[in-house]
Amino acid sequence: MSLSLHTIRPARGSARNKKRIGRGNASGHGSYSTRGQKGQRSRSGGRNKLKRLGFKQILAATPKNRGFKSDKPKNQVVNLKDLNDNFSAGAKINAAGLVKAGLVRKAQEKIKILGQGELTLKNLEFAGVGLSANAKAQIEKMHGKIL
Repeated sequence: MSLSLHTIRPARGSARNKKRIGRGNASGHGSYSTRGQKGQRSRSGGRNKLKRLGFKQILAATPKNRGFKSDKPKNQVVNLKDLNDNFSAGAKINAAGLVKAGLVRKAQEKIKILGQGELTLKNLEFAGVGLSANAKAQIEKMHGKIL
């Protein structure tokens, strides 16, 4: 027998008959037609819209942690004690120099110098970086310039 459209059949056991509900009690799906008794979903048009859209699953899958996470970029921080090891006296400190020294990842992100540790270098020039109050005081004490 040759293979053509009128001879094609599904694999044995793969095709099943549609469940015919509401065709009498002898069918096993009569009376309430597999809908149970009373309630919204036993009536025509009765369906939970949130459940149908998969909303309940989405809601269940989302984490329930409280609070807020800002999408604004955080400051990359550098301490004054780290500048002592990577720069010499009278150096100009900016974003590019800090990236080159390996103290920050990217020059495009905000950078802030914090006053942790003791600054031993004199006459440093700072440009394009944020400074904490303690860091400013130490830089001015060591005759540094803030541009």
